[in-house]
Amino acid sequence: MGKAYKGEVVYIYAFDLAYDMKGKPSGMLLSQPIQDYTAGQSKRSPKNAFFYRPQTVVLPPQRQKGPDGDVEVRRSVKLFSVGSVSIQVRVPFEVRSIGELVGYHDISFATGGSMENEVYELAENIRRELIPYCIRPVSKLTQEEAYTVFCIYELPQAAEGEKIYAEDWLMTNRREVAGLLTEEQDAAQLSEQEAGESTEQYISYYDSDLVVVDWDAALVVGRDGLDDVLHIMELANVQLAELEAYDHILDESLEMAYRDVARGRLPARQNIYRNLREINVDLARLSDELLNITKFFGDWYLARIFENLANRFHLGDWHDVIDEKLKTLGELYKILQQDRVNLWMMILEVTIVLLFIIDLALLIWR
Repeated sequence: MGKAYKGEVVYIYAFDLAYDMKGKPSGMLLSQPIQDYTAGQSKRSPKNAFFYRPQTVVLPPQRQKGPDGDVEVRRSVKLFSVGSVSIQVRVPFEVRSIGELVGYHDISFATGGSMENEVYELAENIRRELIPYCIRPVSKLTQEEAYTVFCIYELPQAAEGEKIYAEDWLMTNRREVAGLLTEEQDAAQLSEQEAGESTEQYISYYDSDLVVVDWDAALVVGRDGLDDVLHIMELANVQLAELEAYDHILDESLEMAYRDVARGRLPARQNIYRNLREINVDLARLSDELLNITKFFGDWYLARIFENLANRFHLGDWHDVIDEKLKTLGELYKILQQDRVNLWMMILEVTIVLLFIIDLALLIWR
């Protein structure tokens, strides 16, 4: 039996590099030219479609020994103005069944160890080169936000030579697809509820394409507009990584605020309020970018994919949590500000009383 499915597995890794970026890097990165990302053109997109255009670097391909022999691995890097970087690694495959792809979740190369270690080392090199462009760069990279996309170029023909429709294929192979997305070696053990829940977030435009998104992985069928679909997934993954980074910053700010309130004295307010304003501005810009992603897409196909990803990643819940923490932080410092006002009012009252006593004493003395 020949190979039924041909395509590539795309590994997407997002790292938070810095609090913010000062300007756009120019010239070279990792000895390769830096270019602006260019979106593809398809019949689904309007002529003047808006895309967020991060800077991108295409690295030379590598020959690696994968699960099914030697393969050419393609890598690319995207730089985002919010102080993050996304690394994309694309590994081709040819398999007989969907179940064979489960092993690609945690792929290791025979010559270089695990892919996560190689990507982390690559991200560290990028961080070191971009330090001059970073505002408050991280001293060490934290755990990456990873997402795996299984891309099948086209579905096989039926035994009678008839065309297989993507949605019909999904309904027939729903349990196997759910096993692939949830990294289950034996998909037969999955319940109907889990199989349905893992594959319910799917979108199809043509009868031959399909996009199924889950929390940790996605399946894409069809080659038309594949790069744009992957770009949208990268954006959602970066949004998640940045929201987690901002949440950590707010946690630290809240801890400092609680200490200030417990001490009963006002700290150096100028730096505190400046940091709070910076966080608000960054979050506003991040929200604007999210709106821009879903705002100018003609038939909304890519926006619908992003909406499904946002639901899977709970991006709305992340925003709500961060907004509540910002509100709490503002209220805490309002308490400290009110304490300061009360202190000055008391000083003013004492001063007035003292002046009155002095004036009375002068009158009596005269």
